[in-house]
Amino acid sequence: MADIPEEPEFVRQIGSKEERKLQAQRKVTQTVWSGLGMMGLVGWSVAVPALLGAALGIWLDEHYPLRQSWTLTLMIVGLTLGCLNAWRWVAREHQSIRDEQADKRGQGDA
Repeated sequence: MADIPEEPEFVRQIGSKEERKLQAQRKVTQTVWSGLGMMGLVGWSVAVPALLGAALGIWLDEHYPLRQSWTLTLMIVGLTLGCLNAWRWVAREHQSIRDEQADKRGQGDA
């Protein structure tokens, strides 16, 4: 029987290529799920304060009626606070991603 010395090297190359493909696929899957999760989190961070404001406004309209609608006013306040909160959270996540990429570039140079 003839020994083929190239076979282990060939097997190692195939194995490393397969591992790179699997890592890339995992990264894409994580990115998709984290993106969907972020959209859900941002949506809830806007919707919950708006709904809480509307609920409080309905209660105030029933117990302390005014010419202006408490419901509409507090729903707008809740929506504004929710949007500001979501914007702050997305900005923080974006900065975290930029810092992580900068660290990776710094490690690649070393």
